[in-house]
Amino acid sequence: MATSRPTWRDVKATLKDFDRADLLGLIEDLYAARKDNQAFLHARFGLGSDALKPYKAIIDRWLWPDVFSNQTYSVANAKKPIADYQKDVGDPEGLAELMIFYCRHAIGFSTEVGVADKAYFDALIKMFEQALTTVMTLPEAKREHFLAEMADIRATGRNLGWGVGSGFNDALALIGQKLGD
Repeated sequence: MATSRPTWRDVKATLKDFDRADLLGLIEDLYAARKDNQAFLHARFGLGSDALKPYKAIIDRWLWPDVFSNQTYSVANAKKPIADYQKDVGDPEGLAELMIFYCRHAIGFSTEVGVADKAYFDALIKMFEQALTTVMTLPEAKREHFLAEMADIRATGRNLGWGVGSGFNDALALIGQKLGD
């Protein structure tokens, strides 16, 4: 007899029988089980001095690897913590900060080490566009700092080649068109 895989509905039905102490014990066990769970709970509840630090550490590892230790970069692995943060927490300001951190690191690594990978630069342009879109959803008073950082990223990115400068300009023009609508 084949059994079906448990779903959220099954878990939810079981949790209905838990009291407060049982739920706290379960969350404590989850917290202790994995660093990812800890990062999730810290970010979700805004705990610690920098809830974005674990997400930034993953981006840093995958966008600025230790080439002397034969580490490689990975765009997919660097984008994952941003997607995780968006799904887990969803705070647009934190999301914008992570996206801008990604852009800075991609540019910094490619400038320092030299990257010849069109997909790497296409992902950078896309992330810049997503960061700009996210920043523009923030209240106007919170945008200024992020827009200044993005202007700096744009200025540095013009020197990379691979269409990065024009890609950044296109992203700005697209956002300008959307705002004009």
